[in-house]
Amino acid sequence: MSERFLKAKAVIVTDFKGLTVSEMSSLRDTLRSKGGEYKVIKNTLAVKASKGTVAEKATDFFVGPTGIALNYENPIEIAKEILNFADKNEKLKIKCAIIDGSLLSLTDLKVISKLPSREVLLGMLAGTIQAPVSKLACAFSAPISKFMYLLEALKNKKSE
Repeated sequence: MSERFLKAKAVIVTDFKGLTVSEMSSLRDTLRSKGGEYKVIKNTLAVKASKGTVAEKATDFFVGPTGIALNYENPIEIAKEILNFADKNEKLKIKCAIIDGSLLSLTDLKVISKLPSREVLLGMLAGTIQAPVSKLACAFSAPISKFMYLLEALKNKKSE
């Protein structure tokens, strides 16, 4: 478990009390499809395994029934999936989350989950950077284009 905590980009600590086996399987399948996993763990083992990792910040939350969602690729995706599952199934309670080394509350996690994906944000950044350059290119080519249209109009007028 220590190795998993070391590799994880997101660690979300939950209380799964009351979930049925089929609901738990559904949650695990959903998280697995997003590059994550869900582990039910004893609290004493979680405390020991978290020593020296980012999950050490969550040791105060290792009480009661504890399930831990881990993600190794895209932390925002797993946050969205856990929140969607918790909205549909009130038995799953989110205790805390650690994303990129920062301890987050449920409110913080909800705010972060509403952010667009990394690819969308990079696309928006590229569009923002490209827009002024594109406008500048149009501004430089406009006089040349107008001059060409003027010559074409004169040619057409003389040929009539």
